[in-house]
Amino acid sequence: MRRAIGNRKMSIYDSIRQTITPIHKEGFPFIAVAAIASLVLGQLWSPLGWIGLVITLWICYFFRDPERHTPVREGLVVAPADGRISAIAEVLPPPELELGETPLLRISIFMNVFDCHVNRSPVDGTVERVVYTPGVFINADLDKASEDNERNGLVIVSGETRIGVVQIAGLVARRIVSFVRENDTLQVGERFGLIRFGSRVDVYLPVEVRPLVGLGQRTVAGETVLADFLASGEPPHSFRAA
Repeated sequence: MRRAIGNRKMSIYDSIRQTITPIHKEGFPFIAVAAIASLVLGQLWSPLGWIGLVITLWICYFFRDPERHTPVREGLVVAPADGRISAIAEVLPPPELELGETPLLRISIFMNVFDCHVNRSPVDGTVERVVYTPGVFINADLDKASEDNERNGLVIVSGETRIGVVQIAGLVARRIVSFVRENDTLQVGERFGLIRFGSRVDVYLPVEVRPLVGLGQRTVAGETVLADFLASGEPPHSFRAA
């Protein structure tokens, strides 16, 4: 009987633990500041304290860092960010990445302030370059943000292919955090950085690769498949809103 009760308690504990999403350590200072400010403001005027509590809870939500189940197969390119596919185009890559002077396929993922902002590697590989570029903070959903905004670029060598991944700060974002250095090895789906408060991530692939996502589609970092190097011909399907 005691063992059955103990197992039931453990099952409840495991269920609660699996339901509560972990918070990334980068968020702890922001959460602490917001919580302290809420307490102080609440002493001055209670409605301010309640507003502060809502903001504190939102910051906890913003810095969530859920586990993801990444598809593992040679040739797959997975989404590096949660968000919305805002652009798919053939464009010149940023010069600082040194990916050549011919157009590449760029898939852009826009993250609003309610998306999880922990970024994950789209492929297995070695980090060849890490380049930070200062800039302005216009809306990351605009195409020119890839050239004008603060950004942090990675070049990941996967087999014989060099892939560019660029974190772009947005209108509200003021800090890009990178967890990796040059010559680090990444597994597909592994965390490599985050951007605070609204931003975008661009992935640069060879032009012969066919995207498996469509404009407006929602992506899940580390899970949604963006492209498949082993696929050929036209995309296997089209997309429509429903």
